[in-house]
Amino acid sequence: LLFVFRSEAMEEKYEYKTRVHIQEVVRIYEITLSRHINTKMGNKYVREEPMIRGPKFLVRLRSHTVYENTPVKLFCTVEGFPMPNSDGYIDLEYPNFAFLCFYRCSTDDTAQYTVVASNIHGQASSQASIIVKSRSFYPIHYTKINITFLEKFGPVFSSEGGSATLSATMIVEPNLANLQPEAQWYRDDTRLFDSKWVKIETGRGFSTLTIPNLYKDDEGLYTLRMVTKGGTAEHSAFVSVADGPPPVPKAPGAPMDIKIHDANRDYVIVSWKPPNTTTEGPILGYFVDKCEVGTENWTQCNDHPIKICKYPVSGLFESHSYYFRVRAVNSHGISKPSRMSDPIAALDPTEFERLHAKKLGGKLDVVSYHDEVEGGFLIKPPGAPSGISVSEIDRTYVVLSWKAPAYFSSAPMWYYIEKCLAESGAWQRVNTQVPIRSPRYAVFDLAEGKQYKFRVLSANIYGTSEPSEPTGLIETLQLKGVPSAPGQVISTRETDTSVLIQWAPPKEPNNLIGYYIDQCVQGSKDWTSANHKPHKSPKFVVSGLTTGETYMFRVQAINEIGLSDESQESTPLTVKAALTTPSAPYDIALLNCDGHSMVLNWKKPLHSGGAKIKEYYVDKRRSGTTMWREVHIPPLTERLYKVEGLTEGAVYQFQVYAANLAGLGPASKHSADFTCEAWNMPEPGPAYDLTFCEVRDDSLVVEWQKPVYTGSGPITGYHVEYAKTGTSDWTTANEKVVSHRFLKVTGLKEGTSYVLRVRAVNAAGVGMASMASDPMTAKAVAGSQEVSCVVDEKSGDIVLSFDSCQMNVGSQFVWKKDYKEITDFSKGVVIKTEGSNSKMIFKNPDKEDFGTYSVSVTNTEGVSSSYTISAEELQKMLALSYDIRHPIIPLKSELAYKILERGRMRFWLQAEEISPKVTYKFFANNKELSGMGHDVSTGIIEFIMDHFTVENEGTFTFQITDGGGKAQSSLVLIGDGKRGPHFSEFLSLQIGDDCSVTLVCKVANLKKESVFHWYREDTEIIPDVKPDLGSGVCKLPIKLFSLKTAGIYKATISDDRGKDMSQIDISGKVFDDAINKISQLAGASAAELVISCTATGIQLQCHMKYYTSEMNITWYHGETKLSHSDKIVIGGTPAMATMEVIEPVEKDKGKYSIVIIDPENSHKRTLDLSGDDRGKVIGGLPDVVTIMEKKTLSLTCTVCGDPKPQVSWLKNGAEVEPDDQYVVSIDQGKFASLTIKGVSMEDSGRYTMIVQNKFGGESVDIVVSVYRHGEKMPEAKPTLTPKTIIPPKLPIELPQPKTQPAPSPAPSATSPTPPKAAPGRGVKSPTPTRRK
Repeated sequence: LLFVFRSEAMEEKYEYKTRVHIQEVVRIYEITLSRHINTKMGNKYVREEPMIRGPKFLVRLRSHTVYENTPVKLFCTVEGFPMPNSDGYIDLEYPNFAFLCFYRCSTDDTAQYTVVASNIHGQASSQASIIVKSRSFYPIHYTKINITFLEKFGPVFSSEGGSATLSATMIVEPNLANLQPEAQWYRDDTRLFDSKWVKIETGRGFSTLTIPNLYKDDEGLYTLRMVTKGGTAEHSAFVSVADGPPPVPKAPGAPMDIKIHDANRDYVIVSWKPPNTTTEGPILGYFVDKCEVGTENWTQCNDHPIKICKYPVSGLFESHSYYFRVRAVNSHGISKPSRMSDPIAALDPTEFERLHAKKLGGKLDVVSYHDEVEGGFLIKPPGAPSGISVSEIDRTYVVLSWKAPAYFSSAPMWYYIEKCLAESGAWQRVNTQVPIRSPRYAVFDLAEGKQYKFRVLSANIYGTSEPSEPTGLIETLQLKGVPSAPGQVISTRETDTSVLIQWAPPKEPNNLIGYYIDQCVQGSKDWTSANHKPHKSPKFVVSGLTTGETYMFRVQAINEIGLSDESQESTPLTVKAALTTPSAPYDIALLNCDGHSMVLNWKKPLHSGGAKIKEYYVDKRRSGTTMWREVHIPPLTERLYKVEGLTEGAVYQFQVYAANLAGLGPASKHSADFTCEAWNMPEPGPAYDLTFCEVRDDSLVVEWQKPVYTGSGPITGYHVEYAKTGTSDWTTANEKVVSHRFLKVTGLKEGTSYVLRVRAVNAAGVGMASMASDPMTAKAVAGSQEVSCVVDEKSGDIVLSFDSCQMNVGSQFVWKKDYKEITDFSKGVVIKTEGSNSKMIFKNPDKEDFGTYSVSVTNTEGVSSSYTISAEELQKMLALSYDIRHPIIPLKSELAYKILERGRMRFWLQAEEISPKVTYKFFANNKELSGMGHDVSTGIIEFIMDHFTVENEGTFTFQITDGGGKAQSSLVLIGDGKRGPHFSEFLSLQIGDDCSVTLVCKVANLKKESVFHWYREDTEIIPDVKPDLGSGVCKLPIKLFSLKTAGIYKATISDDRGKDMSQIDISGKVFDDAINKISQLAGASAAELVISCTATGIQLQCHMKYYTSEMNITWYHGETKLSHSDKIVIGGTPAMATMEVIEPVEKDKGKYSIVIIDPENSHKRTLDLSGDDRGKVIGGLPDVVTIMEKKTLSLTCTVCGDPKPQVSWLKNGAEVEPDDQYVVSIDQGKFASLTIKGVSMEDSGRYTMIVQNKFGGESVDIVVSVYRHGEKMPEAKPTLTPKTIIPPKLPIELPQPKTQPAPSPAPSATSPTPPKAAPGRGVKSPTPTRRK
């Protein structure tokens, strides 16, 4: 025996505890009968072999609850053969008795104790708890323990013979050493304990279950429950165990769930469950095997396969223990054996009922059987049994039990059973060979569906009793066959990898055992088993499916005979997460307060419900009250909201709801108490929206949004702080502030959870800390990779590439530069995504492309990475890109000449290597000549010119192309001896059709080492694009051409042979000619004048190809020429000319014109701003209306305008559609009204009336507040602007229902229109209406 102590304090107190002998013992004696009786009766007894048994506890440990400093004693009694091992405190005189004693208990001794007994046949254990209470009279207050799972086990898919480990880690708060939660493991709601089949290990903060050798019996839903006094925390996952490889192809899978029923002296009944046969042939029957405990000899119990899943095994030896297993058979072969059963002993279950105890005096008892008591020497037959009944009925057997007669003889008694077929009336003895000593027996070999009667007789050596009263008619069961097929199968979405299957039970269950579910990808016939162990419930969650794949399902019912027909196939279903409402937002933060309003921010829900969160709703209440009130009518789309209309000095609480397509989620936990007091501190407010990316084992990148409240001055930087989760020991990650809103935090410890916060800094100091982030563990995503950066060897593009280790449905790659999403692709940036790889390609890289480029993958566990391109690295990559895009054939010698006889001239050069496909051209003074030749072996290309004369002097050029490579070499042969690089065309100014200005020149006689430079006023200019020396044409674009860009421009070309220069002065006539050309092009492209309202007045805009103040442009008001002043502001942007009238008055009305003049023509554009006839609201509408519900509200006013204006009404930004409740009318073209019949609470909101014709109009806002009968009328507080001027638009378009306005000429701003926040009445909303 071995005691296992689960209290560490026991070991520390060991020296204070001693062994003691037990004071009370039970002495068991056996009464030896007289030798002459034994001799006389010996031949009548069935001799039994020595008993072979595993350990068994006769008296188990008992739990105790005691006060501290009192003694306590645990004891138990165990039996077994051979006697179990004696490792522990064992009484030497009575070795089957064990004890453990504490003389003075302390509270540290509170624990669960286990005693383990073992011998060669197995082991047994018993457990008991000792609870030691303090003698303190103070009441005990239990601490509520909160458990949060950190790492959870997921579904497991394995096969027989494999292994599985389910492990979970958790945070226990508070983590008390003597008050740890109890970990309980379950499989399909059946509690599991540590055994040879499963190993359970639990410690502080973790629990692990290991199945070392999987069988299909182990399949099921596994649940870990952490039990505390405050409740339980649990997590579940499905473990699937498929059939292992069969002994022969297409043999069936092994049976499972072997159970032993009705064990007796010489027989047991074995039952099991059949395997699934999705792809194998039908099962023909089963073989049952047995093996005696202590041996490894398996013997087959039945000669022929049995077709039902139950079999009585007889011929066992009494008191022997056995294992059983089952094998299935089909036409292809025999399956692997099932997992063997637990050991079972062939014993009489009523043996202990016949024990009799007698006091001998003192503390000793004598225990014997009833037929062995003293004075029991009656020489006569026993009485007749009584109370015969049937405890189990099957097809071929019944189990009988009866009450034994009163019997006090020392002679053994046994029983005979007789049966009578109802049709015959003749009694037939059943057991003629083996006497029955137990009042319970199974009668085999009965006919199916027949009626029988049974009776029992008792007997001893002196005779046989009268028969008992017969039973009533007992009919054996008749084989009804397999169940009928299950009904309709319905599949519904569960998660992105699982589906819920439900079906109707079969109409004829016929002793239903369970169901098998099969699955199949749509379009294939490859059906596979979803479960490998019969499932009892008519619904099942199929796990491990492929996201986005479409499946079909079917179900079969099972009983002990076999499997039913398949059900009808379910409707095909694509696997993706089911839509649910989102979880609650959380961590509501206050970002600013001005004494009348508060700016709030909150974190988005942890679970979106499988759909994008579309709206948020905010409620408020005064602290200390219970009534929540919605603070806005249209729903919010952002997580930043300014709550207005608050009372200064009041204390408020807020809560937030999130909504998606599935509906409205639960409310968040209410915020802390926020006092409405204006912020006036000089330091900045808190940053917000902290997010993480690029989480690695020792680092992470945090991003945030700048504070809403900046304090007394602009924000100059930020500090980031971090702390271990659960602590307040904050560490500053950056001693020096960073100006950008991201930071890589390094020096973290792998596997440790951290929280972070950010502080903004300005000239006044360090501001408020942001709300702490969600905990983040410093651990890289398994399989994560980094971004790579290369220059493509073929195209010369700079390519950033990233391979994602995770991809789910809806996953997208998001590329950022300096952690700002890239949305401008006008500069040749291209993003290509194929599968799990995404590339960002720079088609036209330039020197400004250095920085940090990051990529993240949505719908993953935070997969992200970044790459920093420094200016030095970018310069190298640009050079490499240029070389790849402009490959040069290396030359051994440049173009040279040699004078031959008779006035001939030989021009030649030699390349390092050329191919037979080389092509080349020879130019003499820009004129191509023919007749060249080459030698591939030497790389020489030459041209022979006949009769070289003075007229042939000039520039000679060879151009070579070989594959993708090019080369050019030039030679100058002129009288002044210019043989080095030089300008063949000097600098000139070109004006493009798009008004672009470019300097252009041509160079000649170049070689690889030739260098070209641009200068302005002797200051070098580094162009965005290198000069193309290969073509000989060099260009320099002059951006935003104006007087600021005028000056002397110079270009130089040089190498070791010499240098040449070209210069141009862009001023005077050259500049004026350029401006005249630009005016001509811009004037022709000028669009019609448009009007735009500004904060200070009205601005007229004229869009054109290019505008600069040096152009000859004049503005007119009527016939009066306008000039720049405080009242009239004339200016523009590169895309348009503008004229703004500051604070316009009545005299500013009229016609306005712009005239653009060039030397050849003038271009005029006009706009009439008379304004007398625009739509107007004369009066009659209030700012605020308060009305009781169920009343009728009429909003009426007078309008005017010529032509007659159109009137439209909006509610909360959405158009009001007339119906039976909403009546819109306009009488005589000037009396407009909106009537709302039977107003309700839903009619509260902001109503906007728009009056407009082609010359413009006005909009008026009215706030309608509806209150219930009996409530106090709310105070009217107008907060909206009562009237807004609507300018005319060109081309003139009056507002029409359900049409979009014509686009304005880009890039002018569109005219302001009332915003559309949410669908109004009569328009279906994609989100369910929220009900309070």
